[in-house]
Amino acid sequence: MPIFEYVCKECDHQFEALVYGGNKAECPKCLSKKLAQQLSVFAMSAKGSASASPSMGGCGSCGDPRGPGACSMPDMD
Repeated sequence: MPIFEYVCKECDHQFEALVYGGNKAECPKCLSKKLAQQLSVFAMSAKGSASASPSMGGCGSCGDPRGPGACSMPDMD
């Protein structure tokens, strides 16, 4: 089941919706079907991950998955 992110063109409400087959999503706030689909960020969780803290993004310089400052590359600012 794909989940999509939308912004309602009538009331500007942002929401996510599961879309089945050929069905169309509607705004849960005003029930409008005039929606703008947003680009979704693909997220995965590691199976069996024991981390309770939110994960950080990769290093901005090299993309090291341990996060900003984890690599030894100098800042490029």
